[in-house]
Amino acid sequence: MTDILQQDIMYVPGVGPKRKDILQKELGINTFGDLLEYYPYKYIDRSRIYTIGEMEGEMPFIQIKGKILGFEEFEMGLRRKRVVAHFTDGTGIADLVWFSHAQQITKNYKVATEYIVFGKPSVYAGRYQFAHPEIEKVADVKLSEMGMQPYYITTEKMKKSGMTSRTIEKITKGMLDRMVEPLPETLPPFIIHRLHLVSRDTAFHHIHYPKTADEMSRARLRLKFEELFYTQLNILRYASDLRRKYRGYVFSKVGTYFNDFYHHHLPFPLTNAQKRVMREIRADMGSGRQMNRLLQGDVGSGKTLVALMSILIALDNGYQACLMAPTELLAEQHFTTLKEFLKGMDVRVELLTGTVKGKRRKEVMEGAADGSVQILVGTHALIEDTVQFLHLGFAVVDEQHRFGVAQRAKLWSKSTNPPHVLVMTATPIPRTLAMTIYGDLDVSVIDELPPGRKSIVTIHKYDNRLASLYHGIRQQVNQGRQAYIVFPLIQESEKSDLKNLEQGYETLCQVFPEFQLSRVHGRMKSAEKEEEMQKFVKGETQILVATTVIEVGINVPNASVMVILDAQRFGLSQLHQLRGRVGRGADQSYCILVTKPQLSAETRKRIDIMCDTNDGFRIAEADLKLRGPGDLEGTQQSGMAFGLKIADIARDGQIVQMARNEAQAIIDDDPFCQKTTYRMLWNRLLSLRKTNINWGAIS
Repeated sequence: MTDILQQDIMYVPGVGPKRKDILQKELGINTFGDLLEYYPYKYIDRSRIYTIGEMEGEMPFIQIKGKILGFEEFEMGLRRKRVVAHFTDGTGIADLVWFSHAQQITKNYKVATEYIVFGKPSVYAGRYQFAHPEIEKVADVKLSEMGMQPYYITTEKMKKSGMTSRTIEKITKGMLDRMVEPLPETLPPFIIHRLHLVSRDTAFHHIHYPKTADEMSRARLRLKFEELFYTQLNILRYASDLRRKYRGYVFSKVGTYFNDFYHHHLPFPLTNAQKRVMREIRADMGSGRQMNRLLQGDVGSGKTLVALMSILIALDNGYQACLMAPTELLAEQHFTTLKEFLKGMDVRVELLTGTVKGKRRKEVMEGAADGSVQILVGTHALIEDTVQFLHLGFAVVDEQHRFGVAQRAKLWSKSTNPPHVLVMTATPIPRTLAMTIYGDLDVSVIDELPPGRKSIVTIHKYDNRLASLYHGIRQQVNQGRQAYIVFPLIQESEKSDLKNLEQGYETLCQVFPEFQLSRVHGRMKSAEKEEEMQKFVKGETQILVATTVIEVGINVPNASVMVILDAQRFGLSQLHQLRGRVGRGADQSYCILVTKPQLSAETRKRIDIMCDTNDGFRIAEADLKLRGPGDLEGTQQSGMAFGLKIADIARDGQIVQMARNEAQAIIDDDPFCQKTTYRMLWNRLLSLRKTNINWGAIS
């Protein structure tokens, strides 16, 4: 039976070479197994027949049974006709309407023949009508077998070729009818029985052709669990291997560097959350195993300070440290921050990015190699083969989602033993997603802001009220504050957006002639961009007009106003990141979300959430539910994140936890993957790793 799943899709009844080519190009379906895993996205109950007499108000897709009384044709110009069939079931009359193929309609459907009509009714001229309904002869239909009709996503090219959802349904049914033997099981009996799951064979039949909603939901549970279970088993096996194979450096002492900084240079008292996280990190560093820890914390929560104190422990034990950031701007910001924190201390910190060249680059690289550079800050330039360390013992990776797992692992080759790794993110990640993206990492959370920080006030304004907005900005700047005004240049290739920013900048210069303005966007050269940023940082300009390039890597405590224009074009996480550019000083700060008055219900919900809370974790949970996991951090991934075909991390949190519990129990019982009890699982995992699922993204 495994062989049949590998058979070419061309040999499924109703496919053939032409349709195979379309399925392959449009949906990536090549084999029977691929088609079996192309799941319906919704179902409509076809087991119930409504009468025309009981139809009322707005109705979903329904079906009625009756006869055509007669046809009428109406000219629509350009040789087009509208065909109307008057249909009755004895309780009333409804119209069936087609706007094309008039001859075909009157030829295919006959007066006085009994039909089942399926579609979404609407009211026109006081009568219910069905536009382009599905019609089948009653004689050809077994109502008892209809059950829940599946609906499949199809592309425009497929529709133009006549391949509709109904076509996929018939092809899939034809394939399942050919599978006379049950599909082999891929989960062990002890899991199936303990969790009361249906068999794999039953799940596949019922996911495509459920007779009841209960059959469908039980099939979905089984298939979602299996998908998430193998994802978690892979992650936990990977993490277990790491812990077993890689011994970590033991940082046993807290010495001069740490104590000097803590007692004489600490800029403000640590919050309880920072103290708790430091205890967790210190325990890891002294455990004898390599630390792989994710540090989550909202913008401004003090993650960098925690990272620096951890780095100083590494220095106290005779090792070097590095901090890797995804952009030059963010790397430079970290470099400046660390230098400021360490002012007056005898610690050599250097920067290595693409713009550090020639003699300076040579000096920095020689310093890393001979150990005189104790802390090296940089971009992915740090993982180049030419960059060598004498004793790299600690690595900080900022905004990990911008780096692949393979890139993170490259840091390990820089040292005899792999360094301790602290991964930082200012994008709060919901727990279910963290278990999947960062499943191999232990998680620490800083959930407090430093003392003295005031909560940012977020206000929603419509773009027809700009005069009052400008008045508010002027008031703040006159009090000595600064402001950001962000235009929605999402893709750097959107010329219209770039034009909007340029025109907007000119307009704002006229609106605020008494102030100095800077502007920054992604099309500018690095040096030009940096020059404009620095003017704002130093207070030489009062208003910074920018695109989302300022989302990370700029810290101006004096800035108290963040204006986001066309805020409806941003996701929640991005809005939250932009808002985090203000509120960094002791003054009250404001974030103004400017939109058009006409908003969709989902957009209004996003704006309301931003105005209601500053809690990054609440916002991340809401963003995950509204947008799904594919674009959480603003880095677009393919439709279904991580190669998942049916599970939804946003909505299947309980199943994720259930799958993780089962996987963890197996790893605990068989850490070396050798017990015959679990041989089926290890073989299945091996075969899955050979597929095109991006397992690297989830381990």
